[in-house]
Amino acid sequence: MSVESSQRPAVGPVTQLLEKKQRQRQFHHYPDYFYAGFWIRLFAYLLDLFCISAITRIVLGLPANLLNVEKSSELFSLYGFLTLLIYLAYFILLTKMNHGQTIGKMVFGIRVVCFTEEELSWQTVLVREGACRFILRGSFFMLGYLVTIFTPNKQHIGDYFSETSVVTLNLLAAREGFMQE
Repeated sequence: MSVESSQRPAVGPVTQLLEKKQRQRQFHHYPDYFYAGFWIRLFAYLLDLFCISAITRIVLGLPANLLNVEKSSELFSLYGFLTLLIYLAYFILLTKMNHGQTIGKMVFGIRVVCFTEEELSWQTVLVREGACRFILRGSFFMLGYLVTIFTPNKQHIGDYFSETSVVTLNLLAAREGFMQE
């Protein structure tokens, strides 16, 4: 074994994967304390659920009462399917059209950012807000949100799949003001 080969650092598949991830994460690098924690995200989510409930009652509840349709929350009923559609459309459309913010996120001053692109693309929003919210909406799978407590970038399971996280806007504004001075 030559001296050169013994001094070279080992490059295994794990090291290569980590280096690839670092190269892919080109945008939105912040210190750990810039990322929104579990509780503020929970309160924003609860406010969003309140808004979704109001929209659902107006759009579906009134016609269902007038037509005497059963309001079943089961996914395979028409009412349940349309309720799910409103739930997903709310998160998908508001997140995309408001640069990573729903009404709950606006009130609490947080927004979604992506590590691999400057602005959230439709693909990223559909994965994070569509597919992942659909999977995580069940009571057992809600545990996937608890992961935010233990990760450095405060990401839940859906954030990992979409390479996103949620940041606090007042810290971003303070940072921008500090950097301009």
